[in-house]
Amino acid sequence: MSFPTTIKQRAFKFPPPPLKNLNFPFTFPQLFSSSSRSSIDEESFYTSLLEKSSHKVHLSQIHNQLYIHGLQNNGFIITKFIHVSSKLKDINYARQVFDEFPDKYVFLWNAIIKGYSMHNILDKVVEMYSRMQRAFVSPDTFTFPHVLKACGGLRAVGYGRAVHAQIFRHGFEDDVVVQNALLSFYVKCGENCLGRIIFEGLSNRNVVSWTSIISGYAQSGQPMEALRIFRDMRGSDVKPDWIALVSVLKAYSDVEELSQGRCLHGLAIKIGHEFEPDLQIALTSLYAKCGQVMAAKSLFDQMKSGNVILWNAMISGFAKNGHANEALELFTEMISRNFQPDAVTIQSSVLASAQLGSLEQAKWMDNYVDNSKFRDNLIVSTALIDMYAKCGSVESARKVFNRIAYKDVVVWSAMIMGYGLHGWGREAINLFSEMKDAGVRPNDVTFLGLITACSHSGLVEEGWEFFLSMKDYGVEPHQKHFAGVVDLLGRAGYLEKAHNFITALPAEPGVSVWGALLSACKVHRRVTLGEFAAEKLFTLDPLNTGHYVQLSNLYASARMWDGVAKVRVLMKSKGLNKDLGYSNIEINGKLQTFRIGDKSHPRSDEIYKKLEWLEMRLLECGFMTDTESALHDLDNEDKEVTLCNHSERLAIACGLISTSPGTTLRITKNLRACVNCHLATKLISKFVNREIVVRDANRFHHFKDGNCSCGDYW
Repeated sequence: MSFPTTIKQRAFKFPPPPLKNLNFPFTFPQLFSSSSRSSIDEESFYTSLLEKSSHKVHLSQIHNQLYIHGLQNNGFIITKFIHVSSKLKDINYARQVFDEFPDKYVFLWNAIIKGYSMHNILDKVVEMYSRMQRAFVSPDTFTFPHVLKACGGLRAVGYGRAVHAQIFRHGFEDDVVVQNALLSFYVKCGENCLGRIIFEGLSNRNVVSWTSIISGYAQSGQPMEALRIFRDMRGSDVKPDWIALVSVLKAYSDVEELSQGRCLHGLAIKIGHEFEPDLQIALTSLYAKCGQVMAAKSLFDQMKSGNVILWNAMISGFAKNGHANEALELFTEMISRNFQPDAVTIQSSVLASAQLGSLEQAKWMDNYVDNSKFRDNLIVSTALIDMYAKCGSVESARKVFNRIAYKDVVVWSAMIMGYGLHGWGREAINLFSEMKDAGVRPNDVTFLGLITACSHSGLVEEGWEFFLSMKDYGVEPHQKHFAGVVDLLGRAGYLEKAHNFITALPAEPGVSVWGALLSACKVHRRVTLGEFAAEKLFTLDPLNTGHYVQLSNLYASARMWDGVAKVRVLMKSKGLNKDLGYSNIEINGKLQTFRIGDKSHPRSDEIYKKLEWLEMRLLECGFMTDTESALHDLDNEDKEVTLCNHSERLAIACGLISTSPGTTLRITKNLRACVNCHLATKLISKFVNREIVVRDANRFHHFKDGNCSCGDYW
């Protein structure tokens, strides 16, 4: 349908307002009278008027005047009209004008294609390009970039390749703008190899060319290649813009290369891009991921207006670096400021709740998710299972698991890992059978959970069979599986088998493998083999305090005080200090922290009186403190006092005076529970008639009626 030839035939949907209300810099009356019309450049006048338009109403009135003066078919003016209409966010009006134009030429097609591209209506871009081809209108250098952008956004690889062929057909294979668009299309679709071919073939690479290929590798999980190309870019005459810096910062963040990231921060300041919002987000993410949470927070606080990506970077940074309280405070602030969290936000906040170990906080988080749009999100639900397991409630984790309608391998594996963390070996094995019956194929995490569960339950044969069966499912074992098997054998006392297993490994054993062997040697007092494992650890991970402490404890358990002294000297020479032990206990939804011999609590006098009462009851039950592993330069009386004042004993005493009878006490400890405290807590659970749940550095212990869920096997 073409436009009517006279204004009388045109029907407006909305009558245009009077011209006097439009505030144009000049007016229409008598401007195009018969006497003056020849002296006016009509195209210049209307294009200037369109450029000064600031409201959709202006467009309607200008369109009216075009009909009055017979300019409705002027291609130059109508093309400008479509551009301006698109800018004023009236793409539907632009499309109406386009459809009614009789003879459409390439600039008109480009105008409507660009309009849809500007509004990110990508399917319409492809549709209009297809119509353009059917109309036998040849595209030009301005057509292809918008069409390729749409193909990249839609991940329409096949259609984009057809466009690539048309680029050659129409002779634009050397056009740098078109080639950059083609490069960007391929990398957005994950076709980095094809993008690289385009890039290498460019004779004139500009900043867009370099940025596109760097972004492609950075976004597809190939940060080292992205950084290598960036180094080549720095060696060329092309200077990076802030968009290139964002991609490079992501690559540095992925490889956690803080020093180079800082250098890039300096470069951004030097070239004046430090206040670009996307760049600030990338910098915040880099610092947060590399553990520099205060630097990240400083950048975060400088942002005038954040978005969910920025909040996610900060919350995730806090959560992944052990700042659980700060992560949850930020999450609460985000909600209060009406920012809508996404699945990544929720997952990071659930992770922080898991680290905190507070069951009350875990329940609050679960309730928030249950009343949000993320209730059926698999990633979030899986994180909730892990959270509840780490907060000591396997039952709650199982409830979340049961309410998930579609369970993929990640969900099943999370629940199996939860059972493994608590040493519920049989439950983990039974769940694995259900998983197979449901037709879900296990992955590497599934088997890690099974081996861990068997290791913590003394199910040596079952754990070994699971390890051997990995090949039946095409799952390649890695270092964590190897460490799990060493732990499985070592805990059960099969240290020679564990050592033989290590020497037969197809890959070089890592820190986790030798660490598992050293831990087993400490339990079974195998000094020579333990020394061998420790030497390997000192080579692989020389600044990890835990390895030295393990060896020292091994010497102490064997009463080899010279060995203990040598380890202390070695630690001092390396500037290493033993991690201080602490325990948290949750009371009325709040966590309270204790260290060995701590007297800072407001109710300290009551706590120590309760502790004295507990020690008296323990003595009545025949409990004797084992001082063999204590520091050898303390006399026996001091050793006993020190052991009685261990942080978890203080936490238990505080819990007993602060909660009503029968309330479960939930304690988290940063170090492995010692033999004395483990035995004492079993007895305490019996004579106070309480369940005491303790999460130490290795696993959960559920103490009840004088027994522990680990079966004294930890």
